[in-house]
Order: sequence, then C-alpha cells, then structure tokens
Amino acid sequence: MIKTDAPAPPSTSNTSVSRRGVFALAGASAAIAAAPASARSFGSGFTHSVASGEPQSGSVLLWTRYVADGRTTLDWQVSESADFTSVASEGQVTAAATTDYCAKTVAGGLSPDRWYFYRFVAPDGTISPVGRTRTLPQGPTRKFRMAVFSCANFGFGYFNAYAHAAQANDVDLAVHLGDYIYEYGGGTYPSAGQRHPDRTLEPENEILTLADYRLRYATYRADTDLQRLHQVLPMIAVWDDHESANDSWKDGAQNHQPDSEGDWEVRKAIAKRVYREWMPVSDEPYAAYDVGDLATLFRIDTRIEGREEPFSVGKVIAGQDSPEAMVAALTEFRDTEYANPDRQILGAAQEEWLVDGLASSSARGATWQVLVQQVLMGKLKSPPALLELLGGNVPEFIRRRLQASALASQAGLPLNMDAWDGYPAARDRLFKGALEADANLLVLAGDTHNGWAFELSHEGEAVGIELGVCSVSSPGFETYLAMVPPEQMASLVVEANDELKWADTSQRGYMVIELTPARATTEYRFSGGIRRRSTQLAGTKVITSDAGSKALSV
Repeated sequence: MIKTDAPAPPSTSNTSVSRRGVFALAGASAAIAAAPASARSFGSGFTHSVASGEPQSGSVLLWTRYVADGRTTLDWQVSESADFTSVASEGQVTAAATTDYCAKTVAGGLSPDRWYFYRFVAPDGTISPVGRTRTLPQGPTRKFRMAVFSCANFGFGYFNAYAHAAQANDVDLAVHLGDYIYEYGGGTYPSAGQRHPDRTLEPENEILTLADYRLRYATYRADTDLQRLHQVLPMIAVWDDHESANDSWKDGAQNHQPDSEGDWEVRKAIAKRVYREWMPVSDEPYAAYDVGDLATLFRIDTRIEGREEPFSVGKVIAGQDSPEAMVAALTEFRDTEYANPDRQILGAAQEEWLVDGLASSSARGATWQVLVQQVLMGKLKSPPALLELLGGNVPEFIRRRLQASALASQAGLPLNMDAWDGYPAARDRLFKGALEADANLLVLAGDTHNGWAFELSHEGEAVGIELGVCSVSSPGFETYLAMVPPEQMASLVVEANDELKWADTSQRGYMVIELTPARATTEYRFSGGIRRRSTQLAGTKVITSDAGSKALSV
C-alpha cells in the first residue's frame, strides 16, 4: 500500500492514571463546582499527549491536557517540519481546572492538503509530545483515505486496531463512529469472567457524575495505542450511546434510571461536556467537511440531538400468551406506531440541514456524499432459520430474544429497533432527499460490533451503499451465538436480507476507505486478537463500489 509522505512523530509513553474519589450526583452546578480538586490526581504537566481533529482545508483543531497549580497559558506551534524551524501558525491557549485541564484551539492560516507537525510549550519550557496532522484538500482531488473505527471497550482487551492503523501510516484521516468509551461499572460489561486482567477500569462504578466521566476518559486516553493514533492522525468523531448511557435518546436511556441516578438532562449535559473537553472535536452537534471536489463528509448525530425513544419489541408483545397473539400485536404495532410518518431520529432541524447539504454537495460536483454516523441504515431482519439451528444449546435469555426477533420478522418488522430500522419514516425522508439531490450516498455505521455491507434502496430505487465497521474490541455475535460457526451465521443473515451483500459476525478490527473519482474501495482489516497487544492481522476483506453505481462488488 502507498504510505503517506510525512513521517510519524516519535512515539511517547503513557501516563499512569490513579484512582480518585467520586461524588454524589446532586445537579450539574454542584458537580461542576466539585470537580477541579479531584481532577488533578492524574499527574502534572502534559498528562495525555496531544490530538487533532476537525480538519478543514485551511485549519485544524489542536488538543492537549496540561495539569498545573492553576490556569496555565500554553504556546502552540504548527510547522511543516518536525524541528519547527519554520512556523506556519502559532498562538496561545489556556488549560484550566474548569475544563479538566484540557486545552483546545483552532490553528488557522494553513495550506490545503498538507501534513503538519504541532506541539504545545508550557511556561517553564516543557514541550509536549510532537503531533502530526493534515488539512483537507481543496479543488481537484484524486484520492483520499480514511481509517474508520467504532466500539472500543477498554475492559475486553487491547486496542490493536488503533495500533495497526497508526503503524500502517497509510491514511489521511481517522474517523470514529462512537462508543469511544463505555459507561458501565466494573464486572458489568465486560463481566468479571470476560475482563482482561491487565485492563483496570476507572472508576469501578458506573459513571454518573462529572468526576466519573472525566476519570473514565482519562483511563481510556492513557492507553498508549489510542494516544498514538491521536498523535499521528487528525480525527473526525461522533458520539454514539455509550458516551452517555446505553441506548440513549434525547430524553432518556435504557441504562439510566431516574429514580436512583438522577435527572437525565443533568447526566446528558455532563456526558456532552466531558466528551467535548477530552476529544479533539468542536462543540457543534453536526458539521460538514469538504474533501476537495471528491467528497463531502457529513458528521451527524443520530443519538441524542433529535432521536425519539426507541421502540421495544418486548414491550409490544408483553402480556400476550401465545405466538399467534404476539404476531397479531406486532402486526398492529407495525401498521400504527411503527408507521408514524413524523417519527424522528435526527430531529427536524438536523434533517433539513442534512438534506440541504446533500443537494449542495451534489450541485458543486462532489463525487461522494459520505455520512459519518452511528447506527445501521440498511434494512436488517432476523434469519428465520436461526432459532431452529440453535436447538437446545442456547441460554434461556438468548432464546427469548431470538424468539421475539423471529416473531418480529414474521410480522414484517426488523431485528434492531435502535438502528434506522426503528425509524422508517425518517429514513424514507432522507432517502427521498438523497434521490432528489442526485447524491452518491456512502453511509458509514458502527454500533453493532460486526461488519456489514448494504446496497441501500427506496421504493425499488437504488440510493447508495452502506459500510458497517466491526468493533475495535467489543464482542460481536460470536460471543453470544458461539454455537453457530461464524461463516454459517454470516451466510444466514445475508440470505435473509435482500439489501445485505456481505457480513462478518466474529472479528474485531477497523476499515480503510479509499475514495477516488472512479470508485470507493473498502478494506476491512481484522485484528489477530485483542487479549495481547499486537499489530498482527488475521486477514482482510476488500469491497468496492464504482462511483454512481450505488452497488457493491464483494
């Protein structure tokens, strides 16, 4: 593969994270007031290396964390050379307790399509690790490459996908589709038996407070492989649910109990605040990035900006005493609540912005319109033969879930109501807008921990393609349905779903997408394992799509 021209900056070691106390949830103002004193127990100086993100053709956002006795003014510099003999952009930024000592700034005045080095300098002359970043191209663009990640659970094992991408040094941008952290307490997910013995989670409790969320990010960001990825590549990132709580939506979450865990609005505000402190991201809930005349990347929020409460098949069939009664209840639900034409996953304002953006991107001649987002858009239902195949060799709770999925499929309902499948009217509106814009839609998705490739359609007309990335470390179907050989499982799912052209239900890793005016080429890179630190791959899978075809070659 073709390597990037710029060398990577020198590797640096991580800083250890010590345990600290947490405080009770008593409202956002009390949480913020109590945080700074406890936030300083991660060490001093540059504690978590550097990161960059939000690239544009003339600017990039820079991040670091510097802990001192009080507010500290840091100098920052950007240069085309690692020795900083000629500075292209420079300025100052403040690190303070109010932001957990995280500092962010936008470096402007840069040239398009160029690698840069950057660093921060403390008042005492201490210099941060040197980072590397890249601006987006402007005008005619022949090629652009992205490494795409999702679902990195610290406790299950090592982030070998991050390590491989940094070592491969063959992309222009890192894209993270969410579940960058997980909110669960120790022994929950992973369970005590699943947890890697060398991956100690902090804090041990489920994160609820400002101090909790900050400590969890500090734990993740102390990982050397994640630090290295941020150090050598700019990132565009979106949050999914676990940055706040499992299966979250704008007004609540499956893993949030107001009676014992307080006001959801407080927890959501804390989660958003800490994400924006610790990540190299802007405060905008959604944004667009022009990659020359080649593509527009649309970073969207399908999770908490405008999403209504996800439907639950279990709730629909609750109280029914026979499969026939359950199917009848599901059928009625399908024709009423499920078919609600006003149902939202993006919210009206974001949906209008996105549809207008697709039209503008297509009108300016961009070849690809890429959705950087969280959950699967393709239509996916449960394979009807799966439950019969499993026989009696399956735990009862899994059997109940599979039975509910099979009944839902029989009633014409999808497998996963937390995905776009749970919001069919919103998906129809987006697809209609994409078709009217003559967009060449390429959808990226994470969330499921497995790999997917869909050909998307609307009322029989091709709309675009979707590529779902497998997880960095979170387990997939192979953990819960270990009695089914992975190849057979993937085959069953593909056979049961017309839009689905390929699936991998058993491997961890990431994918690299190369865009050119002629085609999109996706290489799935499967990690050789996550129980030990390694950049060895178990294999790859290449999928292509010719520009304008809205079809896949698998």
